[in-house]
Amino acid sequence: MTSVLAHAGVMDGIYRHQRHIYDLTRRYYLLGRNDLVAALKPPPDGTVLEIGCGTARNLILTARHYPQARLFGLDLSSEMLKSADATVARSGLGGRIKLAQGDATCFDAGELFATSGFDRVFLSYSLSMIPAWEAALCQAMLAVRPGGELHVVDFGQQTGLPRWFGNCLHAWLKRFHVTPRKSLGDAMATLAADHDASMNFSSLYRDYARIGVIARR
Repeated sequence: MTSVLAHAGVMDGIYRHQRHIYDLTRRYYLLGRNDLVAALKPPPDGTVLEIGCGTARNLILTARHYPQARLFGLDLSSEMLKSADATVARSGLGGRIKLAQGDATCFDAGELFATSGFDRVFLSYSLSMIPAWEAALCQAMLAVRPGGELHVVDFGQQTGLPRWFGNCLHAWLKRFHVTPRKSLGDAMATLAADHDASMNFSSLYRDYARIGVIARR
């Protein structure tokens, strides 16, 4: 619990001011988010959870893509949730999007959202900011209903880009406590096998980003 509170404090410290310009700046380098939303395709009246929802940018885009879906967002940072609440209110989607503060590695969906699971769960550039990211990935999978899907997009290793670019990007990300997860694909493959699920995983934009889907049977 102490480590979780400490990490929450770090996140609040980073986003206390950055949350006001987050969406404006991140649009240029958080690539693949729109690809993830386009692939969600929840069933009619389906439920969608974003873990690490930030400003709710992805939730609002998802709500507009899938007007029958019900959306839920979880974030550890109280500062980011301030922006998320305001953004959802301005969008007029408050009746379809519910937000809650919680830890990605150990949350109770029933307690937070009065539901036992979701048709789609996704993490967009959040695993690279969660120290216990593998625990968060496992927890996300537990929140997926039978027949549902877990979607993930995050930084890759930039293997198809000049080495200097990858080195500079990683050094810059480190300033914001962001660590691209080199073994993300392996971790998702293991998780899929443990749950007797299928997985698709690929690189985007010359391995700038990596995107994967685990589908429960």
